Amino acid sequence: MMKGVHFLAIVALLSLTSSLVSAYDPSPLQDICVAIDDPKSAVFVNGKFCKNFKLANANDFFFQGLQIPRNTANPLGSNVTLVTVDLIPGLNTLGISIARIDYAPYGVNPPHTHPRASEILIVIEGTLYVGFVTSNPENRLFSKVLNKGDVFVFPIGLIHFQFNVGHTNAVAFASLSSQNPSVMRIADAVFGSNPPINPDVLAKAFQLEPKIIEYLQKTF
Repeated sequence: MMKGVHFLAIVALLSLTSSLVSAYDPSPLQDICVAIDDPKSAVFVNGKFCKNFKLANANDFFFQGLQIPRNTANPLGSNVTLVTVDLIPGLNTLGISIARIDYAPYGVNPPHTHPRASEILIVIEGTLYVGFVTSNPENRLFSKVLNKGDVFVFPIGLIHFQFNVGHTNAVAFASLSSQNPSVMRIADAVFGSNPPINPDVLAKAFQLEPKIIEYLQKTF
């Protein structure tokens, strides 16, 4: 009788496990899979077509220009240069990407998430106040002031930010655990969706007057 109970328990556990979904990039089953837009004579793997192995070359794994400061003359005072599989085709199936972030004095990379990637950030120049917030119900803030050479980690999917608290420009580089991590800025998603979210919904959610919500929607 007990053996039957154990068997049923194992079956139930396996049934539950089989319904789980992984959000991580799958591990490659070949040495390289250079992304290519032309499906002719190619193999479809992980969202991209693979170039014929014999036609791959070093340029498929190369990108230049991250040493160049970016323009931060915008309302946020920041500029993110994200290098994904779209810029380095050889990243396909490798599960990594990189970004350069430039900050003007008091510039901010506003609260956002990467749905498909964790991030590790290193400060190259300047001083940044950074942090992330855990999920409900705790909504706990983990924050730190980083100086040149300091490193901080943002776990996958959690809201995080960086703010230049210095009087000079700041630069950071970030590595992400996906070839295409995606970015969702919270304010843009909530107040700048297309089509707009009904202001009554947001007014209730944020406990604000509908007119304030309508103003925010026009801003974003």
